[in-house]
Amino acid sequence: MIHIVLVEPEIPQNTGNIVRTAAATGSTVHLVRPLGFDTSDRMLRRAGLDYWKDCQIFYHDSFAELQQSYPEGEFWYFSTKAQQTHTEPNYGKDVFLVFGKETKGLPEQLIHDNYDHAVRIPMIADTRSLNLSNSVAIAVYEVLRQRHFEGFNLVGHLREF
Repeated sequence: MIHIVLVEPEIPQNTGNIVRTAAATGSTVHLVRPLGFDTSDRMLRRAGLDYWKDCQIFYHDSFAELQQSYPEGEFWYFSTKAQQTHTEPNYGKDVFLVFGKETKGLPEQLIHDNYDHAVRIPMIADTRSLNLSNSVAIAVYEVLRQRHFEGFNLVGHLREF
């Protein structure tokens, strides 16, 4: 199982896009409060189209609560401050990909305390960060790649024109 964890997300469109990615990949989404938007927000629903019904979404009042709910979970923390890249770890079966809020990322203490499980997505110098929904998609598809896209139709959708 791939769990996508958003700690205090702020932009509804990003969360909507992430839900769409989760629905397309069979991933679960965990939203850690406080959220910077109302989950009934029209823009959020529009960004996720009708994918909300196809995705498991859990809400947590704190990151500690989430961790206590999944004591066997393998947590990976995405940060521009991490040393190892997102392709270096071998992700386990029950993996939690943890992302921070758009304006600040994850708390520095959380990265410091879990530095051996902190990873970054490489970017060219002087680039501040990638869009949150793009980062989540990159991370999820790296886990799927490592799993050889098990359970996915790799032939694709054939259409007649």
